[in-house]
Amino acid sequence: MSMASVSSASFCYSKSRIGGVKPNIAAARPRSWVAVRAEAQAINPEIRKTEEKVVDSVMVAELSKPLTAYCRCWRSGTFPLCDGSHVKHNKATGDNVGPLLLKKQKE
Repeated sequence: MSMASVSSASFCYSKSRIGGVKPNIAAARPRSWVAVRAEAQAINPEIRKTEEKVVDSVMVAELSKPLTAYCRCWRSGTFPLCDGSHVKHNKATGDNVGPLLLKKQKE
């Protein structure tokens, strides 16, 4: 992936407190929170565009579950785990991004 494609990604952010309310924590300094959301554009501009969906698998020796899917579209409600949000993203943008699958090696 070239630096040009990385730097051309567009993100919006806003500084705010959670729900506009300061957390009630003793001796806590006021904190600002930054919300980041990706705009509705393709996030995979050039990698394996001939494939319907880009999904990569990695075999891992020590893993608690046989399969764990990690989000790569940044839209999952369970981020960093994949919840299938890439399907809606791909339909809206014509993108082909899919999850990263960690698979437990068989002993």
